[in-house]
Amino acid sequence: MADNAGNNFDVVILGAGSGGYACALRASQLGLTVALVEKNKLGGTCLHVGCIPTKALLHAAEVADSARESEQFGVNATFESIDMAGVNKYKDGVVSRLYKGLTGLINHRGINVVEGEGKLVAPNTVEVNGRRLVGRHVVLASGSYSKSLPGLEVDGRRVMTSEHALTLDRVPDSAIVLGGGVIGCEFASVWKSFGANVTIVEALPRLVAAEDEAISKQLERAFRKRKIDFKVGTPFKSVEHTDTGVRVTVEGGETIEAELLLVAVGRGPTTQGLGYEEQGVSMDRGFVLTDERCRTNVENVYAVGDIVPGLQLAHRGFQQGIFVAEDIAGLDPTPIDEAGIPRVTYSEPEVASVGLNEAAAKEKFGEDQVESLTYDLGGNGKSQILKTQGFVKLVRQKDGPVVGVHMVGARVGELVGEAQLIYNWEGYAEDVAPLVHAHPTQNEALGEAHLALAGKPLHAHS
Repeated sequence: MADNAGNNFDVVILGAGSGGYACALRASQLGLTVALVEKNKLGGTCLHVGCIPTKALLHAAEVADSARESEQFGVNATFESIDMAGVNKYKDGVVSRLYKGLTGLINHRGINVVEGEGKLVAPNTVEVNGRRLVGRHVVLASGSYSKSLPGLEVDGRRVMTSEHALTLDRVPDSAIVLGGGVIGCEFASVWKSFGANVTIVEALPRLVAAEDEAISKQLERAFRKRKIDFKVGTPFKSVEHTDTGVRVTVEGGETIEAELLLVAVGRGPTTQGLGYEEQGVSMDRGFVLTDERCRTNVENVYAVGDIVPGLQLAHRGFQQGIFVAEDIAGLDPTPIDEAGIPRVTYSEPEVASVGLNEAAAKEKFGEDQVESLTYDLGGNGKSQILKTQGFVKLVRQKDGPVVGVHMVGARVGELVGEAQLIYNWEGYAEDVAPLVHAHPTQNEALGEAHLALAGKPLHAHS
C-alpha cells in the first residue's frame, strides 16, 4: 500500500498508452496501488495519433467512395469534394470523446496519474520532475515512434510520418508512400478515396508482406483496380525537394515525383534515454527483452506493448497490460499466444488474419502436414450486396485444428473475432461446421469455409 509520503506504490507504470493504462485499470481493480506516469496524454499513440484517428479517416474515405459510386446501387448522389477541416473536426471529435471517457475512468479508479517525463533511476524507481516513485513492481510501457530510414530527413511538410499526415489540412494532389505495410496501405487507401494520386514504394517483394501470400496478391489486384500505383521489390534510394514537392529515386535509378512523401517504414521502440540499460534491463536494438510472462531479466520489472519484440498492435499491449496486473496480483494468468492475436489492415479492401499463414504452418508442421482451403466471397450473399471481392482462406494441420484464418474483402476486420476464437480454442473444421451463422452476413463465409474444410461443402460445384 502507499506510504505516508505518497511515493510508494504496488505498481509504477511508465507510459499510459494501451499497455500502460490497461495495466493500471486492472491493477487498481485488483486492489493494488498504482502510479501511472505519462509525459503526453493518457491513451498514447493508439488513441491520439494511431488506431483511432486513422480509422476515422478511413471511415470518411468509405463515405466518399459510397457517394462517388452510389449510382451502382440505384442511388443518385453526387460527390463534390473533401472538406479536410470537416473531416478533421469529425476525427478529433471521436478522439476527444474517447479521451474524456478514459480520463474519467482512470480518475474514478483512484489511479495516481503523474504528468511528466519519467526515467528508470533504480530497478524499482521511476523519477518524474525530481519526484521518485518507488514500486514493488515496475512496468515499462513507453511505446513506439514512427521510424525513418538513414539519411531520410522528415520535415513534417513535404516528407512526413503518419503523425503529420493525420493533421493535414488539405488533400494532397499526389503522394508517394514509402512502405507497403499496414500503415502505408491504409494511408494510400485513404488518400486515393479522397482523390489523390498515390504510389506505394516497397522494398519487400509484396504488399502487406507479413500476411499470407494469397492475401497480398488479392490486395494488389484490388489496388490496381482502384488505380493505386505500387512498386514492390523496389528499395528507396533518395529524396530531393522540388518546386512543387518531392522527387524520389528508387533503386535502379527510376524517379517518381509527387506533392509529398509519407514515410511508413514501421515503428521503433521509445526506450532511448529512459534509463533501462543503465538499470541492467536486457535490450536488443532498442527493444526490451522479456519472457512469455512479460518479465524482464531484472526482478519485478515487466515490459509491455510496442517496446517488446513482436506485433506492434494496441490490442496486444492492452492484453499484456491486463496479464501483467493479474500476474503481479498472483492470479497466475495463462501466457498470451502471439500467433493468436488478430491482425487487421483497414484499407479498402480490408485484410484480417489470425494464426499462421500457409508458409509458416508448413515450416512448423511439415510440407505434407498442412492443408488449406480458400472460400471465395463471390458465393456470399452479403458480400454480393456490398459488391466486394475477396476470400476466406483456412490453414489447418492435417486431421488437426485450424491453425490460420486469412481474409480479404470489405469489412472482414469485423469477422476476425470469431476467427480468433477458432484459432485460440484449437477448433477443428468439424467443430465449426455445425455452428449456425446468421444469413445474410459475411460471417456466413467463415461457416461455409469450415463446412467445405470439414468435407461437406454446400455450395461446391461437383
